[in-house]
Amino acid sequence: MAAFIKVATTSELAPGQAKKVEVQGKAIALFNLGGSYHAIDDTCTHRGGPLSEGQVQGDVVTCPWHGAKFKVTSGEVLGPPARAGVASYPTRITGSDIEVEV
Repeated sequence: MAAFIKVATTSELAPGQAKKVEVQGKAIALFNLGGSYHAIDDTCTHRGGPLSEGQVQGDVVTCPWHGAKFKVTSGEVLGPPARAGVASYPTRITGSDIEVEV
């Protein structure tokens, strides 16, 4: 059964930044897009690059290893060499806590 789990606080993640968090053995990339928080798998589907370390422009993150592009809000793949998207996880704010549903 899915549950929301605290992964960070809002003060830990400035707008435009990303952070890798571990939730129940999963590596998840957490993004702050202008005060709106989004979570997707941290592992690129092409060769496993860390998406939390990629460059973010608007709502698109570019994998730092080979340049695949993913939509931060949905996990959808937007550009090669990756051919498949990554999972996206619901987020919510409770007080100053950022929670991800897994």
